[in-house]
Order: sequence, then C-alpha cells, then structure tokens
Amino acid sequence: MIYTVTFNPALDYVIDVDELQNGMVNRTKNEKVFCGGKGINVSIVLKTLGVDSKALGFVAGFTGKEIEDRVKKAGVIADFISLKDGISRINVKIRSHAETELNAQGPKILKEDIDSFFHKLDAIMDGDLLILAGSIPSSLPSNLYEKIMEYLQAKQVKIVVDATKDLLKNVLKYHPFLIKPNHHELAELFDATIQSKEDVIRYAKMLQKMGAVNVLVSMGAEGAILVDEFEQVHSIGTPSGNAKYCVGAGDSMVAGFIAGYLMDGTYDTALRFGAAAGSATAFSEGLATKEMIEECIGQILLGNI
Repeated sequence: MIYTVTFNPALDYVIDVDELQNGMVNRTKNEKVFCGGKGINVSIVLKTLGVDSKALGFVAGFTGKEIEDRVKKAGVIADFISLKDGISRINVKIRSHAETELNAQGPKILKEDIDSFFHKLDAIMDGDLLILAGSIPSSLPSNLYEKIMEYLQAKQVKIVVDATKDLLKNVLKYHPFLIKPNHHELAELFDATIQSKEDVIRYAKMLQKMGAVNVLVSMGAEGAILVDEFEQVHSIGTPSGNAKYCVGAGDSMVAGFIAGYLMDGTYDTALRFGAAAGSATAFSEGLATKEMIEECIGQILLGNI
C-alpha cells in the first residue's frame, strides 16, 4: 500500500479578476475550488494513473468534511483524523496581473491527535511506501518528519520526502528513497547559486552523500534531472505547452515518478511518467487528467548524462 501524509490540507479558492484594486470592491471573472495539500495531490494523481493509495492527515470542521468528501470522490482512500475544534484551511488565490495568495493557518493539533496519527502508522508494513509532502504546521513539532522516519526505521518501507530547507536536510540521515527539491530549493539548501545542469548534478550528488537514495530535481521549463541510487544521471525535457496553474505540478511529478517506478522498477520509466505528470498539471486548470499525461509522455525526450 502507498500512504500519503498531508498535515494541513485546505480548500483552495481560486478567483480571477481583471485588475485587483486594493481597498475597492472587486468583481470576479471566474471562481474555482480545489482540494489542496501536497500529499492529497499526490494521492489524486496516483489514482488518475491507476495506483491506489491511502491519504493520512488531519481535518476539522465543515471544510474538513468537504476535503474528505472530495478526496473520496477522487477514488482515494481517506483515513484522516478528525480534530475536535477549528476548521481546515481555506486558502484564497487571486489571479490578476500578478497572483496573490492568502494562506490560512489551519486548526490546532493536540498531542493526543499526534498519538492517534502514530497509531495509524502501525498499519504500515514491509514493502509499503510512504510519501511525506509539504510543510509542518506550527502546532506540530518541527522535527515530526524525523520522528516518523525513526518510528518506521525497523520496517522495510520506502519513504519519499518532498519538503524544503532543514525539514528536508534533517531527514537525510534516515535515507529516504526519494527526495524532490526544485532547483531553487536545491540552491537554498546549500546557500549557493545554480547556473547550469552541472551545478544541479553536483549538489544532487552531495544530497546523496548526506543520505538520500534517489534525488530528483525539477527545473520548470528546463525539465528535470535524476541522480539515481546507482549513480546514473538521467536528464529529461518538457513537452510544449502553456502553463496555466502550476500549483500541484511538483506533487504530480512525485506521483508520476512513483507510478512509473511501480510499472517496471526502472528509473527511466519513473522519470518519464514524473515529468509527464508534472507538465500535464502545469498545463491544466487543476490536477492532470490521464489523457493529458499520456499526451505529454509522447512528447518527452529522455537521456542519460
């Protein structure tokens, strides 16, 4: 079984306005609501590619109920913990000449809720895969990813971590199966300037030396680079298309990578599906459809460095 974790899911309320004017009444052109949260996005795209997963995390109030309903409607197994107080987040994204985001804090998560979450981790068995994606809310311990990986250390579980800064760096000692920084996050990790693919490869290999098994670096329109566990370096481009709404593209890349890897156990297939799924979401309003992913796969060129 594949498990995804989203500690602070949200409803993303996306609105378009011609020209946002501060202090004035603004009329919207379009309005859409999406189910947000990196782990949830991964689960939904996995299901789109025919792979089942179970979504873990915390929800609260009427917004939490809506999130859970939307996850189930997408065909994902929802196994959230319902909090007693508060509501799950509503994040507002205003698209005009520039994009403005208002991200809520989310409900407070108590120690008893964390204990319940760890109890759910007991169901994870040897051979399962766990995906930890996104930031950790302020009401949770900042080292929670480390605690989860330590808790599961005795089991043969492949763990994927899609996080930034110290949250990512501090889990490397537990040898995650895959990490996926983008090139900006990679530069931030080392307080460096990345100017070429050679720079990406050099710093990705440094992350391997620090403990990561596979390092996948997304580079937007420039494609992606994977340094795999066998020290083989793979490079992949992107299909042609116009980016519409890039939220969830990185999560889609993770889902595509895992789905591709499960098909035949090769990193070439994993990278092709990862790049295709990430691009397909970037070209879509919302997460990618299977048809869009298949269309993107046909346009992608894969190579080894």
